[in-house]
Amino acid sequence: MAAAQPLKIRMVAGLGNPGDEYAETRHNAGFKAIDELARQAGVTYWKNQAGAEVALININDPEEEGGKRQIVLVKPQSYMNTSGGPISKLCREYKIKAEELLVIHDELDIPAGDVRVKAGGGHAGHNGLRSIIDKMGSRDFSRIRTGIGNPPGKMAVADYVLKQLRTREAEDFQDTCARAADAAGLAIVHGVVYARDHVNGSASANGKH
Repeated sequence: MAAAQPLKIRMVAGLGNPGDEYAETRHNAGFKAIDELARQAGVTYWKNQAGAEVALININDPEEEGGKRQIVLVKPQSYMNTSGGPISKLCREYKIKAEELLVIHDELDIPAGDVRVKAGGGHAGHNGLRSIIDKMGSRDFSRIRTGIGNPPGKMAVADYVLKQLRTREAEDFQDTCARAADAAGLAIVHGVVYARDHVNGSASANGKH
């Protein structure tokens, strides 16, 4: 069965782990991108709801009642492996379909620094995506895949994604997460397909477009 086409985005969830010990790790790409989206939107208030930090923003959308569309920004606080619980609860509370959900996450299978947009798909071994698919009962949400590349040498994947980044490495990672936020912004305003066509086409240029 073909995947459902993405609808207008009404929720953006960034995946990560709560706590200072995880703040500067590759696994927190989603949290960093959400923080950047919130910064750009001037968010000053986060509320705790359904096991997540939640902020509400409004964007201009002439097709919506009142000319505005509400976007729910979400950072699940339940740890990566159980991200689907808070996200699925919030989707029910805000009456948001899987096709209206955009998830930002780290991606081992994409070179570090690359950002790509995807509509639907499996979890490819990513525990956060696996949890969301399980709890939502759907794979039809869209994703911003934030490339972190594969671990060097024989380093274990868990050590690689949870390693604290320092100085230059951390700066490069922050830049990648900012571009993931930009990609999410394109998807919110112009649609997932538009964002995919514009962002993925320039992946080979490492986001410099």
